[in-house]
Amino acid sequence: MFKQFTENINGHQVYLLSSLGIFLVFFIVVAIILFRLGKKHVDHMSALPLSDNETDPLKNVLQ
Repeated sequence: MFKQFTENINGHQVYLLSSLGIFLVFFIVVAIILFRLGKKHVDHMSALPLSDNETDPLKNVLQ
């Protein structure tokens, strides 16, 4: 199947196939990174915008 695609490639089709390949590689790498993340790290990152235990640097400036 792929042999038919590579035999009939004309000038601008190289860019189309290479962009598809780059997208697929990027998507697969991101998916692997996301699956390897630990639950503790994901919970920590999801709680960051809502946590009150850290001081807000703008809070002291506005008062």
